[in-house]
Amino acid sequence: MSTSFIVLAALLIGAAGFYLGYRRSKALAAQAGRKLHSRPGYHGAYVLSWTLVPSLLALAAWLTVSPVLIAQEVRGEFPENALAEAGLTEDLAYGMVESIGAGLRLLTVDARDTISAESAMEQLKPMLQAQGMPIASSSADFMIPLAIQRNRLEDVSRAAMTVVVLGLALAGMAWALRSIAVRLRARNGVEAVIRNGLIVCSSIAILTTVGIIFSMLFETIDFFSRVPPTEFFFGTVWEPRFAAAGSGGAEGQFGLIPLLAGTLYIAGVAMLVAVPIGLFAAIYMAEYASRATRSVVKPLLEVLAGIPTIVYGFFALITVGPFLRDLSGQLSGLVTGNYTSFIQAQSVLTAGLVMGIMLIPFVSSLSDDIITSVPGSLRDGSLGLGATRSETVKRVIMPAALPGIVSALLLTASRAIGETMIVVLAAGVAANLTLSPFEAMTTVTVKIVNQLTGDLEFTSPQTLVAFALGMTLFVITLCLNIFALYIVRKYREQYE
Repeated sequence: MSTSFIVLAALLIGAAGFYLGYRRSKALAAQAGRKLHSRPGYHGAYVLSWTLVPSLLALAAWLTVSPVLIAQEVRGEFPENALAEAGLTEDLAYGMVESIGAGLRLLTVDARDTISAESAMEQLKPMLQAQGMPIASSSADFMIPLAIQRNRLEDVSRAAMTVVVLGLALAGMAWALRSIAVRLRARNGVEAVIRNGLIVCSSIAILTTVGIIFSMLFETIDFFSRVPPTEFFFGTVWEPRFAAAGSGGAEGQFGLIPLLAGTLYIAGVAMLVAVPIGLFAAIYMAEYASRATRSVVKPLLEVLAGIPTIVYGFFALITVGPFLRDLSGQLSGLVTGNYTSFIQAQSVLTAGLVMGIMLIPFVSSLSDDIITSVPGSLRDGSLGLGATRSETVKRVIMPAALPGIVSALLLTASRAIGETMIVVLAAGVAANLTLSPFEAMTTVTVKIVNQLTGDLEFTSPQTLVAFALGMTLFVITLCLNIFALYIVRKYREQYE
């Protein structure tokens, strides 16, 4: 039985348990003539919890441990010196055994019966290739019995798993049904299960973050063992020299400064575009717009947030960039008589403008929610004292909402720093160090993509530098988020 069917069967048993627990608790209350400690629904949920939680936990543990034990058993059966003679590592050989085993399952029953532990690869290969299963040329005869053994172990494991999981579900349901009584604290038990489930979900989120950090940290440390940190953090030249990778020649220069400057420059231009437009739009929607106008304008603004960033990139590449280039040429011609464009089609200005348009709904939507959450008593008090609506917005509403708005702007800045697709199409990939917004620059995220796309070895500095760039970007955005949380918590206490 497949895993999905096992889960479905457990859910069906749980649903039956819920119904039986619900009915049993109501019947018990009527028979005893007393009021239940918990409502019948809680008794049903109590049975459901005892049915599903132990069985699904056992299923998860089985799916985690069983492949490891099977792999260990099969690896122990590798013939001595066979791997050395074939020039294979143990991991590579086990991968081939897995492929052969998967191919055997694709064969028809008659074809599978013709294959035994004594069969040769020359006999099996055409049969697997006919099923569209590619087999490595270095596959050896000794892998066939191991593949058959592995399939047999998997079948035994899956059958045992089915029995254990469904058995636990039935046993849990039976035990919970027997436990139902008038004074059973079913609600407390169900709430404990929910609380523990929430703790597990929170722990998974935290552990995922920790895992992401460590996955980057180890590769970053490996990179800094090859390239000095001072050269990376204070270098002003970005020239990885892909051609020299793995040749033992010069490894190039990995200066972070041009990439960091491009990242902050483009993000700064984008914020200059997004913040005033988004903030004023939020003030209009929250304080001046009628209910009908707000119900139309806000969804229209938020549509911008749903557009994929690659579409913004196309917009920058074929519309905004050429427009700015031609406009600069016309302006230059009117002033100097020379119609040479001083704005490149791919430039900081192009990327910043388009990215700013993309960020407008983030600023406006978050700021609108923050402004509308300001207590109405502050607004009414100001208007009651004779202040105009404009004075109320400037002197009362905005100061009260300022911590939340600053937090929203910092979160938006984090979004701008992490953007990639728009920069690739609108700002180019040149790692320039310039102050002119009319020239091309690039960002950290673009270079991360460049470094990890190719056929370079994963141990070369040209590849490992992507993890150092990623860790740097992670630290920058983390600091922005922490600062945003600090602002919110500090000033929220003040207004409470």
